Order: sequence, then C-alpha cells, then structure tokens
Amino acid sequence: MCDYSLHAFPNRLATDGEDLVVHRFGGGSLGLAGAADVGPAVRADSGNSSRFWTWENIKKWFNPSGTTTRRIPAVCIPPGATLVLKDIPRALQRELGVGEIEEVTFIETSANVNTYRDAVRFKNQAQILLQALHEGQRVHVVSLDLAEPEINPVRRIETLR
Repeated sequence: MCDYSLHAFPNRLATDGEDLVVHRFGGGSLGLAGAADVGPAVRADSGNSSRFWTWENIKKWFNPSGTTTRRIPAVCIPPGATLVLKDIPRALQRELGVGEIEEVTFIETSANVNTYRDAVRFKNQAQILLQALHEGQRVHVVSLDLAEPEINPVRRIETLR
C-alpha cells in the first residue's frame, strides 16, 4: 500500500479517477503523491534546465518547496488496483517491452517489512518497483478494486443420489 519508507509522512488512500505523480519524498524514497498536491505536472524525461550543481540547485534539492514546510501526503494504493502509468521513459519502454502509456496492476512483491515492495505489473507480466520509476511520471487511478477476481482453488461437486 505504502512502502515502509513513507510511513513517516502523512498519507491517505487514493480515490478512483485520481491523477497522481511519482514524487521524491524527504527521505529520498519515491512514492505516489496527488498531482494537485505536488503542483504542475512535469514530464519525467524533461530533466532540469541546468545539469550543473549550482548552489541554487543544491538548496532546491534539500528544500524543493522553497520556504514552505508543507508536507505532501503519500498516496497509498491497495494491491490489485488498476492504474494507467504515463510518461514511461524510452529506456524503460525498451527494457520492459512496453509503450509510453500502459495500463498496470499495483502489486506488492513481498510481505517483508522494511523493504521496498510496492510495484506495478504490466499486461506482459513485466514488473517494476515504484523506486525504479522516474520522478514526475504521471499515474491515473482507474479503479481501486481488484484487477482480477481471485479464483477459488477448491470447487465442490455435489453428487445426486
């Protein structure tokens, strides 16, 4: 739902139809935040106008919101939710065999605590941790319901007498 590294931040559950953004939180971990909370959407592959570490860039790195101390809440997604992942960088597209915009299912890769486990699974069964996505990628919540109903492995067969 929300990786362990985001538990120190305020958080909330996503809503159907909501637009989210991959956001770097204060501890350096990536997670999802509401697009309205973060501000104007930035394409993941747009980069900074300056590639050099100027004093101004260093200050922005440590305090990206300027002088305000407002904390952006992490948005939690339940496993099985259907999302649309946008702005997938070309390198990831090639690596995963996907397009720039893909429908994905939100998953947790393990039950272990204190590890990054939030991930998305593409229709081709490729999966990637949220930590491997790019800051600024846009995500649209299609549905928080399970993407596929669970199949009951035990089926009763009644016999007639």
